[in-house]
Amino acid sequence: MSQTRVSGTESETITVRTADGLDLRLRRVGPEGAPAVLLVHGHGVSSEMFALAEIRNLVDVLADAGYQSWLLDWRGSSRLPYNVSGPPYTLDDVALYDLPAAVARVRESIGDRPLFAVAHCVGALALAQSLTAGLLPGLAGVVAQGVFLTPKVSTSTRVRVLVGSELLGSRVGHLESDFRKVGLWSRRTLLYAALSRKGDCPDPTCRMVHHGWGMGAELFAHDHLDPRTHDRLAELFGAIPLSVLPHLRQMELAHAVVRWNLDDDRYLALPENALDHADRIDCPVLLLAGSRNAAWVDSNRLCHEVLAVRNPGLDVRYTEIPSYGHLDTFIGRGAALDVFGHLVDFLDEHSAGQA
Repeated sequence: MSQTRVSGTESETITVRTADGLDLRLRRVGPEGAPAVLLVHGHGVSSEMFALAEIRNLVDVLADAGYQSWLLDWRGSSRLPYNVSGPPYTLDDVALYDLPAAVARVRESIGDRPLFAVAHCVGALALAQSLTAGLLPGLAGVVAQGVFLTPKVSTSTRVRVLVGSELLGSRVGHLESDFRKVGLWSRRTLLYAALSRKGDCPDPTCRMVHHGWGMGAELFAHDHLDPRTHDRLAELFGAIPLSVLPHLRQMELAHAVVRWNLDDDRYLALPENALDHADRIDCPVLLLAGSRNAAWVDSNRLCHEVLAVRNPGLDVRYTEIPSYGHLDTFIGRGAALDVFGHLVDFLDEHSAGQA
């Protein structure tokens, strides 16, 4: 346990050991005795996406609104070693081990105070698995950004993921986001040059991550980034493990969050198809998405429509943010004005209901 500072605020960093033996990190920031919000990052980034010092970030906004943030770095964090040197994993592992361990540790600290979860991208897919498995009971509410129970990508991205995963196979364990870590004389230089060829930005790291590591799905609206955030992309994005691609591909083809490990009894707690068990979600859900989301296109709108028909008793609402893409809903320079108000309004409504 250590003391650090996040965006000018004192914070505490806690190590969380999962049941399968990995050490994750939680950072606690914000007023004592306040309702808590677990922040779950996406793939290839870290909890830093919620606490960028150069902009008014989500942690700042939550603290000013009277909420305590708990920033989780799960096994896919760029601040942890597992993407490069750890054992291969799928989202089943995140749903079964990481999220329940984090929630248990937060509850140990906050007692019976309300606990919300805000999850982005792949983190939201894992959260959907955990919720429908009944592994996270009693949350006060959930915010899922970009995708939740019905993952959907464009046809071109689907083809690129299929071809890319087949071509790379077991020959490449991970892709670096920072081109400088590859260098000009690596055996992979031509591969990285090919993956980062698209885009007008002269920064190869930006071209790499902006177009989804060669998969063609833009991860953010480029013009929404603060120049200082743009200059930090090589710091903010880490290695991308390819072991998760087959699972993501299977989910997208099914347009549902499905379990990968069907023949391993360790994962029996997870439903084979999370959408079929959406009735286990016992809290309100806010589905957020940018209108220019090229990563998961209209996945969350689809999710809202499907749940309205299949599970009309669930409290699920959908909010679309005009002109925003995917990741810029959290790291964009104007997100505090354009996005975070929707999130705080949702938290306020449901924390008041539990007071």
